[in-house]
Amino acid sequence: MGKQVEALAQFVAETQWDDVPPDVQRHAKLVVLDTLGVMLAGAGRPEVCELRTRMLAGGGSGATVLAPGWPSGDVRTAALLNGIGGRSIELCEGLRLVSGQPAIQILPGVLAVGEQARSTGREMLSGFLLGYDVAARLCMGFTARPLAHQNGQATMLGAAAAGARVRGLDAAGVSLAMRIATVLVLTPSYNNVVAGATALNVAGGMSSFAAALAPDLALAGFGAQEGAVEEALGELVGSGFEVAHLVDALGSRWEIMRNYFRLYACCNPVHPALDALQHVLGELKPAPSDIERIDIATYRFASVMRNPDPPNYFASKYSLPHAAATMVVRGGASHAMLDDTALADPQIVALRHRVTISEDPAMSALAPKLRPARVTLSLKGGRAATYEVSSHRGDFHDPFADSEVRAKYRALAGEVLTGEGVAAVERAVDRFEDWTTTSELLDLLRRHTRAR
Repeated sequence: MGKQVEALAQFVAETQWDDVPPDVQRHAKLVVLDTLGVMLAGAGRPEVCELRTRMLAGGGSGATVLAPGWPSGDVRTAALLNGIGGRSIELCEGLRLVSGQPAIQILPGVLAVGEQARSTGREMLSGFLLGYDVAARLCMGFTARPLAHQNGQATMLGAAAAGARVRGLDAAGVSLAMRIATVLVLTPSYNNVVAGATALNVAGGMSSFAAALAPDLALAGFGAQEGAVEEALGELVGSGFEVAHLVDALGSRWEIMRNYFRLYACCNPVHPALDALQHVLGELKPAPSDIERIDIATYRFASVMRNPDPPNYFASKYSLPHAAATMVVRGGASHAMLDDTALADPQIVALRHRVTISEDPAMSALAPKLRPARVTLSLKGGRAATYEVSSHRGDFHDPFADSEVRAKYRALAGEVLTGEGVAAVERAVDRFEDWTTTSELLDLLRRHTRAR
């Protein structure tokens, strides 16, 4: 194992919660709260419900599945199901400067392993935050292949490190768990999103599965080769892995502080155009029937999300014409608005065919540091308005207020919990480091489930 990756393993094993600056601690808990809301809402997707029924039919216990009824499954099954559910509604947070969604691929595993091991809140928070940092640093050094989606790739190794920390492994054990996890790394494709292939969400859940499995393999005596991380990311699933800056500012620059949150329930590259569209809608205040066309110019990665006829709910999350038309007709692009019914809404269906998407090479040259978009809205009577943004709201230049992220959590958690329960869970997460076990959360979930 290379010295940089080994230094990461030592960092995970030895860093204590009290070593973390207070602002980082607060932000980490906000990320946990946001991710928990996403997991609760995502548990209701039809394919997730059906999978849960099938996987839990054989019994098993050890960790709680975060879905109404709060069934118990073995620790790996619970981690997998909670991760898949959280990935399924396209609202999880992610890394700002590189491709990666660490929280939803790490937190379900941390909670499941922590429940089984009866870990304290500090132990689980430490594992989550440190695994997140490792995942982000691995993603920054990793060159993914052109079609590869980040689910279940470099972040899986950060999840394994997080699980190992929660299990109490030392630096050698964390190192071993990460190297073992390289044989589990997956090869999901971005083409899944166009096809509406929800199998992509399984890849995200498998990272949390690895968080539960890899430490057990290490403790059972399984071995792994030296240099497995570098080989897997640099030569097997990826086309390059640069270690030179892997430990830069380790322990002083916390990668979770450079994340983004989502308020729109669709793929992040679509968000700048939606921000610009929202501005011109506010200026012109048109009825959907007044609109002649919507022209969107944006950077390359966002410009390919242009299918006006997404085949299902999942694919609709990656269709800029659909998200734009939904914003016009329904007034926004939240989870409640970009729902299953939006696909068949006749006003939305008609309008998304009047949305054109093009790449602006000058904007592409600015990505990923900036993610620009320009929207021109033309009305049938001849009036038009244009607005351009340099990047989406929530980016470094215009971050969301904590209150906005909390409002998102409340809306999502409110699909599963009573109002009293939503507030009680929020207060509990704010004092996560004081938990004696996960029962601090799970008892509240069971007590405050909404009647169905």
